[in-house]
Amino acid sequence: MTDVVVLDEVTSARLRATQELIDAAARTDGRSAVSEQGRLLLRGGRREGVRHLLLHERGELAGYALLDGTDPVEAPAAEFVVHPGRRGRGHGRTLGEALLDESGHRLRLWAHGGHPAARHLARVLGLTLFRELRQLRRPLEGLRLDDPALPPGVRVRTFVPGQDDAAWLALNAAAFAHHPEQGSLTQRDLDARKSEAWFDPAGFFLAVRRDDAGGEELLGFHWTKVHGAEGLGEVYVLGVGPRAQGLGLGTALTAIGLRYLHRDRALPTAMLYVDADNAPALRVYERLGFRTHETDLMYRTEN
Repeated sequence: MTDVVVLDEVTSARLRATQELIDAAARTDGRSAVSEQGRLLLRGGRREGVRHLLLHERGELAGYALLDGTDPVEAPAAEFVVHPGRRGRGHGRTLGEALLDESGHRLRLWAHGGHPAARHLARVLGLTLFRELRQLRRPLEGLRLDDPALPPGVRVRTFVPGQDDAAWLALNAAAFAHHPEQGSLTQRDLDARKSEAWFDPAGFFLAVRRDDAGGEELLGFHWTKVHGAEGLGEVYVLGVGPRAQGLGLGTALTAIGLRYLHRDRALPTAMLYVDADNAPALRVYERLGFRTHETDLMYRTEN
């Protein structure tokens, strides 16, 4: 017998059990079915527009789904996972149908890794593929990069927590105005990432120049992330503001971040995520030797 509980917040023993389920599935699957943002929302307390679906089988937690309806324009986005010991019993379909009900049949659903079972379930639920997110990787050993060429008056320094928060959030919103997930980050989202064990401002690079008032204008950034257990360095977020487009800052900041990951952190491999339809970015990264490692797929309802 199964039941699905819908919560605005997951706390105490339920939170521990949900995190343990996510971790158990990740060990079996080789990657997490719930993204970093999803895990932050899970343990970040109540948040308007976010709901958590817990599926129980005979009183035991068998599955978890996150429904993120914080985007004011796009349909709610969802992720879900079934405990590896309880698969093959229809729990994925039960969670999928519950997500459709909770979202009013206006849903975007991630299938991280694009596993065949997830693709099949999307078809069963009547969802269609509309986004492909690729994870690219390349060895850092032997990486050859030209010396970063910065425009006149531009210098690169590292992020100062507290001091740079507001300016970075404003630039991130402008640089990713076309990208609702990244461009909508708030101070709460930034604080959640700053509190993570992996956060290190030494790997968070800002391109700045003096403004007309004698202050500092933030033009672009390259935020790197280290996955120590996996020996991976990530191009976590790379952005250039609209006022600085065409200055070559993206190339310079990419080189600075990759050199940091290789020389300062001694990491053997770099990774990044890029949408499959972002042809200009794909060309840049492929010229740097990045190749597709795996793919995440997003499906959605037709309406």
